[in-house]
Amino acid sequence: MSAYLKECQHWVFDMDGTLTIAVHDFLYIRRMLEIPQHADILGHLASLPSAEAQQKHHWLLEHERQLAINSQPAAGAVELVQHLHNQGRELAILTRNAKELAVLTLQAIDLLDYFSDNLILGREQAIPKPHPDGLLKIAQHWQVTPAQMLMVGDFHMDLKTAQAAGTYAVQVNTAENLWPELTDFHAIDCQQLLMALA
Repeated sequence: MSAYLKECQHWVFDMDGTLTIAVHDFLYIRRMLEIPQHADILGHLASLPSAEAQQKHHWLLEHERQLAINSQPAAGAVELVQHLHNQGRELAILTRNAKELAVLTLQAIDLLDYFSDNLILGREQAIPKPHPDGLLKIAQHWQVTPAQMLMVGDFHMDLKTAQAAGTYAVQVNTAENLWPELTDFHAIDCQQLLMALA
């Protein structure tokens, strides 16, 4: 797999907890929005009556806006993205967050210049992960097969998305490989992933 890392020209990154230090308190969000403890937040909001869903989406957007503005880069994330960019590799973002907040986050960690606007996909541009829609749209944009791409993420949602699309899955920012059945390559952080490219 490390040989494939060195060759792969098309890299898709999750945002929160992958390029940034994870700060989302999902228990708090579920409590504030009255969402059952183990329910998927976006899935639950999609099931609500229109007016209630709209109100709760607005609260979520404003809550996440503050998190985005104060984002800090994860260990090695900036160096990894700069290295890939300098090598001429194609880069994209696929997040369950809103696109406008993904842009704010990338600005906060000084990485916005490395991603084309039409290759930052949030929950409005694609069916949210773990659905493969976002990866398939990115593959179509790049005119490559999903198997010619890598998805880098810190959570099983990212890895399931990669598996569903037929894309290679790289798990980062976990001390150990938490989902070996979904993961093609594991790195403790982006710094270790960068070292695997050397």
